[in-house]
Amino acid sequence: MERARVQQRASEPLTAAPQNRHLAHRLHAMLTGMKLILKWLLSAAALLGVAYIYSGVTVASFGTAMIAALLIGLLNMLVRPVLVVLTIPVTLITLGLFLFVINALMFWAASGLVGGFHVAGFWAALIGSLIYSALGVLIDAVLER
Repeated sequence: MERARVQQRASEPLTAAPQNRHLAHRLHAMLTGMKLILKWLLSAAALLGVAYIYSGVTVASFGTAMIAALLIGLLNMLVRPVLVVLTIPVTLITLGLFLFVINALMFWAASGLVGGFHVAGFWAALIGSLIYSALGVLIDAVLER
């Protein structure tokens, strides 16, 4: 009888470990989702910051900034890689500077698709995308802590 109790106690931590791992996995997934939402909100705030800093970019409201930040993220995730591959020769000739043009085009394209988000032209898109990228680097640095 005593031997059965010792074996039962020895097996208890083994059954508890998978539950702890499952809980840790769920907690990690929840924190990752919250971090993504926070990054989206901060990116929208950064877009409002770009409009405040530079007059070539206008954003009507925070809701518009949220939609525009989401669209810029989607364009950078889906369209930008295709453009980067298609423009490899030009990118190599310009020593990578053409990537700034691609970023500006993604920024400008988002302004054409979202009402209330306006970019005055290509040069405004270039300057706006540079400011937005710099703010994005700061956001990433803060969220990595």
